[in-house]
Amino acid sequence: MTLGYLLTVGTFTGIFMILTLSLNILTGYAKQVSLGHAAFFGIGAYAAAILATKAGLSFWAALPCVVVITTVVGVFLGLPSLRVSHDFLVLSTIGLNFIVGAVFRYFPFFGGSMGIVNIPTPTFFGRPLGTAGYFGLTLVFVALAVLTSLYFSRTWGRLAMEAAGEDETAAKAMGINVAKFKIYAFAISSAYAGIAGALWAHYVGSVFPENFGFDRSIDILAMLVLGGLGTIRGAIFGAFLLQVLPEALRVIQDYRMLISGAVLAIMMVFQPMGLLGKGSILHVGFQRAWKAVRHGFGRAPGN
Repeated sequence: MTLGYLLTVGTFTGIFMILTLSLNILTGYAKQVSLGHAAFFGIGAYAAAILATKAGLSFWAALPCVVVITTVVGVFLGLPSLRVSHDFLVLSTIGLNFIVGAVFRYFPFFGGSMGIVNIPTPTFFGRPLGTAGYFGLTLVFVALAVLTSLYFSRTWGRLAMEAAGEDETAAKAMGINVAKFKIYAFAISSAYAGIAGALWAHYVGSVFPENFGFDRSIDILAMLVLGGLGTIRGAIFGAFLLQVLPEALRVIQDYRMLISGAVLAIMMVFQPMGLLGKGSILHVGFQRAWKAVRHGFGRAPGN
């Protein structure tokens, strides 16, 4: 394996880490289950592609526009969640995935089934970002997504989101503005999905409708569930595992959808909290090992 290949795998893994972290804010913290996250991913990618190829904007100039576009779409999708049940919301997100895919495929402005190609590579101070540079850029946005997640996980914002998602009546009785926190979750989640889409478009250099289908949404959710829903470490680990493992075992690439579905089913039955979720076997094991190490280092010499 060459360094360039490893950096490419690392870049794609980083993009999916952003996607799982963003979905975790919506589904893990706010308890709003989404099966349409690939739609926001695709909207971000196509917005970046169109702004670059048709409007002539650079990656840096287009990125704020991409964030605004995906955030607005996320807010509009979030508004119905204030009045509908969780089951209907799931159906709405599935529907969004198919609607967005149909728009990309059948409207000539979006390139149809031929997609959009020749998307330029971002430049930095006039020089194109190489493979290593793009990997570094992706890591910067992964770090931003982690920091955003940490902010919510360590403040009352997460508690408010979880309360609003699990029991709206109780949350309202506690004085929590349920509507506000649901909209926050949709806005932030879709914004980061849009950033991931822009990174994808400019790195690959092309976008096609099939890149952002319903199966991609299942992939992203499978990564989050596998790693551990509601945890930052789980989102990162799940994306890493389901991106790197198929690369290591390329023979299973053709069965990606089957594997993702099987992973979701198995985890729901045997390990619903994920591999590194709260109370999972691995998480408890790591905690015990860490306590043992700390206890060992804390002993006085000779004892």
